[in-house]
Amino acid sequence: YNLDYYLELARALAARDIHVLAIKDMAGLLKPRAATTLISALRQEFPHLPIHVHTHDTAGTGVASMLAAAHAGADAVDVAVDSMSGLTSQPSMGAIVAALQGTELDTKIELSDVAILSDYWESARMSYAAFESGQKSGSSDVYIHEMPGGQYTNLLFQATQMGLADRWPQVKKAYADANQLLGDIVKVTPSSKTCGDLAQFMVTNNLSVDDVRRDAAHLNFPQSVIEFFQGSLGIPKGGFPEPFRQDVLKSANNPPTFQGRPGAELPPIDFEQLRLELQAKHNLTHLPDTDLMSAVMYPKVYDEFVQHVQEYGDVSILPTRAFIEPLEPHDEIDVTIERGKHLIFKLTGVGGLDAATATHEVFFEVNGVPRSVHVKDTHLAEKHIIRPKADPHNIGSVGASMPGSVVDVAVHVGQRVEPGEPLIVLSAMKLETVISAPCAGAVQSIHVHVGDNVDPNDLVVTIDETPDD
Repeated sequence: YNLDYYLELARALAARDIHVLAIKDMAGLLKPRAATTLISALRQEFPHLPIHVHTHDTAGTGVASMLAAAHAGADAVDVAVDSMSGLTSQPSMGAIVAALQGTELDTKIELSDVAILSDYWESARMSYAAFESGQKSGSSDVYIHEMPGGQYTNLLFQATQMGLADRWPQVKKAYADANQLLGDIVKVTPSSKTCGDLAQFMVTNNLSVDDVRRDAAHLNFPQSVIEFFQGSLGIPKGGFPEPFRQDVLKSANNPPTFQGRPGAELPPIDFEQLRLELQAKHNLTHLPDTDLMSAVMYPKVYDEFVQHVQEYGDVSILPTRAFIEPLEPHDEIDVTIERGKHLIFKLTGVGGLDAATATHEVFFEVNGVPRSVHVKDTHLAEKHIIRPKADPHNIGSVGASMPGSVVDVAVHVGQRVEPGEPLIVLSAMKLETVISAPCAGAVQSIHVHVGDNVDPNDLVVTIDETPDD
């Protein structure tokens, strides 16, 4: 990825008569000197093509880099209002505006106007405090792991949910290792997710780069890694690393691969027919185009969304903070359910656990009228389950390679399986993993059901290697 690489890419885009040349520095790797070199070269070769630069401020150099880009000839740079800037977000708008005041690049924006926006978004940000990553400072090691700014905080949250919070430095190091295993790829959604999934897989299973390369044909890789090597995201610059690719595909029982653009092989969609099918499936009388497009692109997510709406109603009318974080006793919220109709809810208390029904009675008021409802403790059953672990000395004792929830059991007791055949599908925080058969044999026992939560190395399936008579 040298200067010639970027210039060749820009020439190919210019040949297609683009209107604007956008530079997407998703990880914030563009240092001030590099910004000057790149933008100057592009401006010299394309004097009339508008140049727009996007970066992140993970390392803390974003303001300096965007100032350098501006002075080198960039026409636009992305910023964030001060209260939403810095760290993995964009560099500060106020800082850049102030730095350019009185120069030939003066933006003519008043800092007092920036402050008004900043104050508004600072208050809005408080409503989403539960989603803050906890990141307190910049991190210059982004120049080592190259993690995109939009993914950094998401992956930190995901790692925390998967029990890897205390191993975050290892996850970051593994991200750099995973990138090399994948072939030093351009990391942006969805390729960055593949890299992050592989990194967490390596840390969870205590695998080094050498371990992964050596045992690739026998590991249960996250589904995103398998799909990457199938070519589902396209063919990366320089091609795939071999023989690692072949070994990963072998671990998944050699699924079909794409040779060109994956979308070119997609069958045509009959949107109206799909609309009718979705309406029948979810008992809907009307399906807007926005929902139809969601179902086409994210079928599982859309199904979950519809089920949630059908169970709980339109929760978008709830105050943001009340939806994100549970109410405390005596908290009160005002909900408008339709024009001119307001309901005031007040939580008055939560009863103890009813062991017979695994529910709590929740007491509240609606416009001053006392009411109560029994709410099931969905976490109770999982709290007390201690699952047996897979026997590392028995190849037929199959354990979970990642923590997660069982979303599919692909086999039944007595079924004969071949090496690489899917047994169990796990999902955790958008990370899907297929647990495959490590050997040939008959399924002797299945130790999990759909909906069960498992930890790494929990026994999920036992395979009897005894051949048929």
